Amino acid sequence: MKTAEQIIVEKNKPIVTISPDAVVIEALKLMVEKNIGSIIIEEDGIIMGIYTERDLLHHTVREDFDPRAASIRDFMTTKLVIVRHDAPIYKLQDIILGKRCRHLVVVKEGKKIGLLSAGDVLRAQMNEMNKTLESVGWDYYENWCWKKRK
Repeated sequence: MKTAEQIIVEKNKPIVTISPDAVVIEALKLMVEKNIGSIIIEEDGIIMGIYTERDLLHHTVREDFDPRAASIRDFMTTKLVIVRHDAPIYKLQDIILGKRCRHLVVVKEGKKIGLLSAGDVLRAQMNEMNKTLESVGWDYYENWCWKKRK
């Protein structure tokens, strides 16, 4: 069964970070440039929070929100969910569903090694299921049916 670390290795994307002193528009430009939906807010190697497309959605409707002037520090989400590198895929799914979160910070030996989205975990799970079905063979499923009794 795949672990968080294995999914990170397969994903092969570095964590993109920005300083908490940056303004929101800087984070958004970086997110667009890197084609990502979230960015980690980090200061001196310490994760302070995360800013996501969903955060932008919620903040945009506020009258006092100006992405060109707003400090990301004031609008980032600080409640991060952290998981161990060896957490199996089922545990990751359980955490995402149970805590109703969309992102998991993966740590190994006290250091962050990656960021997983709910989509990353779902994709990995679907790939695992596909491998299982291929190993069993489709004949069983294609030819399976209830036989009428005579």
